[in-house]
Amino acid sequence: MSDLDPTQAHIHSSFYRFVALAEPESVAARLRELSQPTTGIGGNILVAPEGISAAIAGPAGALAAFEQALQDDPLFGGAFVGMVFKHSACTTKPFTLIKVHTKPEIVAFGVPGVSGLPDASKPDTHVSPARWRELIKEPDVLVLDNRNSFEFKLGHFEGAVDPKVAHFRDFPAYVAEHADEWKAKGQRIAMYCTGGIRCEKTSAWMQDQGLDVYQLDGGIVSYFEALPDAAADWKGECFVFDKRIAIDTHLQETTTTAEDVYAGEPDEAWRLARARRLDPSGK
Repeated sequence: MSDLDPTQAHIHSSFYRFVALAEPESVAARLRELSQPTTGIGGNILVAPEGISAAIAGPAGALAAFEQALQDDPLFGGAFVGMVFKHSACTTKPFTLIKVHTKPEIVAFGVPGVSGLPDASKPDTHVSPARWRELIKEPDVLVLDNRNSFEFKLGHFEGAVDPKVAHFRDFPAYVAEHADEWKAKGQRIAMYCTGGIRCEKTSAWMQDQGLDVYQLDGGIVSYFEALPDAAADWKGECFVFDKRIAIDTHLQETTTTAEDVYAGEPDEAWRLARARRLDPSGK
């Protein structure tokens, strides 16, 4: 991969694809073989009947080899050819071990029958970073943060609404509660999340609720990558679910700690405990 800098000790790579997988367990087993500990790759990979989602990190050469193998392996039948890998350099090693899990969904939405698999019968809701910048300034657009509230507090797009949810599975109830109001006001909904995966899961369902929906293609990370002046629209930092804790609009790790994010929030005590288990020595 041309954007992998061999001089960096650790490079983070996040990616996902919604694609029907008939045998998730077989895919997971092959991924474990491709990501042996000897490669130096760590992270988490989720496999489900609806696709694959991953956040991993390692040396540039090992990452490049793994990403190419994912696209080339015949077991996957070309399902991951052309996968978009989002890369960022790291100061802190984001992960210690590589873990591959199989689950019913790659992102748990909590509404039976809702999948992120592409639906050709519905309009495409993806908006490029450049178009997003224009869209969120239009007067009839409500900018909706599709993340947990603690993430919103750390950083968000200017003018965005915080649904004040503690888990993604709480998001549908928030939308259902406000959908009629938004429609009555003639509001279009522009929503975003960290890497785009949550919006993939919610967009078609929101269209079924009669809402006019747009989603930031590739999420916040792609926005930072595409626009060097992203700080003009983004206020604060962006939380990431690994040992780095947060990045700035230039995809650089910040000095923010897990204590900064969670301390004083009783409902988030378990997240702080988990962060300490991941990195007991701190940064």
